Amino acid sequence: MSSLKTSTHITKGPVCFGLVGAGAIAQSYLQAFQNCPEVQLVAVADTNLVAAQAMAQKANCNAYSSHLAMANAEKLDAVLVCTPPNTHPEVCTDFIERRIAILCEKPLCKDVASARSMILAARSSGVMMTMASKFRYVDDVVKARQLVNSGAIGDVVLIENFFTSHVDMTKRWNSNPEISGGGVLIDNGTHSVDVMRYFLGPLSEIHVVEGKRSQHLPVDETVHVFVRSTSGILGTVDLSWSINKELESYLRIYGSAGTISVGWKESKFLMAGSKEWKVFGNGYNKVQAFSSQLENFARALRGSEPLVVTLEDALASVQVVEAGYASLRDAKWFAIPLAPSREAERPELPKRIQ
Repeated sequence: MSSLKTSTHITKGPVCFGLVGAGAIAQSYLQAFQNCPEVQLVAVADTNLVAAQAMAQKANCNAYSSHLAMANAEKLDAVLVCTPPNTHPEVCTDFIERRIAILCEKPLCKDVASARSMILAARSSGVMMTMASKFRYVDDVVKARQLVNSGAIGDVVLIENFFTSHVDMTKRWNSNPEISGGGVLIDNGTHSVDVMRYFLGPLSEIHVVEGKRSQHLPVDETVHVFVRSTSGILGTVDLSWSINKELESYLRIYGSAGTISVGWKESKFLMAGSKEWKVFGNGYNKVQAFSSQLENFARALRGSEPLVVTLEDALASVQVVEAGYASLRDAKWFAIPLAPSREAERPELPKRIQ
């Protein structure tokens, strides 16, 4: 847990949020704000004012054509940044300078250098900032980790993650490397990296293999990822915008004494030697995950509980993805720089494993 002391201390009433960006991911947050009494959405900003006004009308709040206009006009405790990754450094820095807490959608940014700069600015100013990473807040994922930590499935040997669905990315900013920083590896893969680290702790090395670009995108659209934790546990990840593997689960954890399957509609575990799966969860619920994420951020801002996703986690996710692209480029396993406290202040590049 980070030892950062924030400059903002909320004592009464809900935490007042501004929302930057009125795109698809922001739309998904609207219901979460409505379901979470600890936070209040007071303003929406987007360079497309019509889009900001449409969302603000749904939320019964104010709309602005820029994040600076919103920051200067509203009394904000925090801001949720839902703009493309290439804008994150500038937008977050503007809010850091105004000492407004920041929950920034994943990926934190396109590269490690920018991540370190953002994190150093937040720490120097005493502003609470972190990366939004919804899967750490999914009830079934949390329960699965509790099962793992209890020793219910013995020693973890292998973890598999699957985020594959056919989506036309030809006209979306996510497939523009100048905006997104890459393809499916940085987009969906940021979730995968954080899920792996949630269960395995620090990752020590990564190897990425790319598949066919059936949509003829300028970026990776199908990749297979191998990671190894510092404790020697192997993880594999399938990511694709071009195929749908039609799987019931998106996360499987194999242990010496059993298996955990975390699914979209149901989560269950099976003990070694048994044929009967035991259900422990009702599947993926995006609104629940977003609501829990907002609640955790608000409580952390009040000082009543720690952030689930820390700045160290945010930095590590960028480091792993950057090392992944280095691996993809050179077809080699790459070492992943570890991120101890204050790692952001000591630049380090990924090193190739011979």
